[in-house]
Amino acid sequence: MKKTNQKKPINHKRNRQDKAREPQKSPSTKGVTQYPVTEPSELLPFLLQVLSKQSRNSVKSILTRGQVTVDGKSITKHNHPLEPGQTVGILANKEALKKTSLSGLKILFEDESIIVINKDAGLLSMATDDPKEPTAYRQLSQYVKEDNKANRIFVVHRLDRDTSGVMLFAKSEELKEKLQNDWKDIVKERIYTALVEGEIKNDAGTISSWLTESKAMKVHSSPKDNGGKHAVTHYRKIRANKEYSLLEVQLETGRKNQIRVHMESLGHPVAGDKKYGARTNPMKRLGLHASTLAFIHPATGELVRFSAPVPKAFLLYSK
Repeated sequence: MKKTNQKKPINHKRNRQDKAREPQKSPSTKGVTQYPVTEPSELLPFLLQVLSKQSRNSVKSILTRGQVTVDGKSITKHNHPLEPGQTVGILANKEALKKTSLSGLKILFEDESIIVINKDAGLLSMATDDPKEPTAYRQLSQYVKEDNKANRIFVVHRLDRDTSGVMLFAKSEELKEKLQNDWKDIVKERIYTALVEGEIKNDAGTISSWLTESKAMKVHSSPKDNGGKHAVTHYRKIRANKEYSLLEVQLETGRKNQIRVHMESLGHPVAGDKKYGARTNPMKRLGLHASTLAFIHPATGELVRFSAPVPKAFLLYSK
């Protein structure tokens, strides 16, 4: 009897199961391919699975170059733990190279509408008269123009030069105005970490006062309504020693120098803040860091939350 070459029947059920186990791509932001994490893993094995067509060395190089993010935060550790619900992002090499040219800031998130950064202390937020000053605004303006010279960037809010942390920019004037006009309703969390002088006795508290600015550009606090702007600051003590206290500070209002003025009125000025009563400057910078910003995304309507890790010096001096 003549033998015939017969193909084995395809096991569709098994193929569907194999496909289901593979991490699937999710909608990507600009220059980033995103993969949802569906089961516990470590970062390198996860990448080897989603980038199965690339060699192990190639995948490790992608990690080393800083092209991998987990929930928007750049990660280079091979054994970084992953949990279900997280998102791994892989930046195109072009995007990674562009971002490494930025100085004093790190992009935490970017899409077609907004850019969220972690700004270093010492970097100005806005442009100045000095065209050589590499402000956050100037650097990001150049960054977006690398894709299209018509692209622009707009400052939504500011951080003092010596304050580090999360800062938001819009990619259109329309979105900037939407964010600024509805800031009170759009922003759901605005949390800072502050290193202040002295040991605060209370575990938590609220400061409410009216702020006015003098001709000398210094803001003053009054417990009574003096026609100034009402400001409310909530704080919680994280830890403290005899010299310094580490606080989590949440703004109910967002007035100029609000935290600095309120900490001075409390008798515990922010470390390094000579303008508002500090006698010490252990970190050679202002002891103020914008650690978390949560808001309703102006384009998608979704609640988004971005955090920047507290500088290690804050933790060191508050041990």
